Amino acid sequence: MHDTRISLNEETRTKSMQLLNARLADAIDLAMQLKLAHWNIRGPHFLQLHELFDKITESVREHVDMIAERIGALGGIAHGSLQSVASNSGLDSYPEDVSSGIEHTKLVASALAKFGGAVRENIEQASSIGDAATEDLLTEIVRDIDQHMWFVEAHLQAES
Repeated sequence: MHDTRISLNEETRTKSMQLLNARLADAIDLAMQLKLAHWNIRGPHFLQLHELFDKITESVREHVDMIAERIGALGGIAHGSLQSVASNSGLDSYPEDVSSGIEHTKLVASALAKFGGAVRENIEQASSIGDAATEDLLTEIVRDIDQHMWFVEAHLQAES
């Protein structure tokens, strides 16, 4: 851990960095899953979903950067290598043989929901250890994820 003058004790910073590195792995995985959906989608709503998945990918990539920078600010190292992501992501694997728009939409909605749920748990954890800045960052991220899920689920409701 690097020295920092941030007014959090080492134990708090360590706990925050652990939960942030877990979400970093998930967020990098989520961005890649969204790109797989973006590249491989087919069907009647191709253009809408293709563009939506790309927009969400860009947002998630911003979250990746914010998470990694918070880890650095706390004095830690962001673990974002492909090997680290593959070992530590809590998301389900994304099947590469899907092309149906509805199937991609369901998979994306599930991945967003799982990521959002993990972030929500971490908000509570950051609050309980007294790291308000990490709590605030995670709240911002989950707010965006909720909005993205709303847009994605709207396509599922239209298909029902």
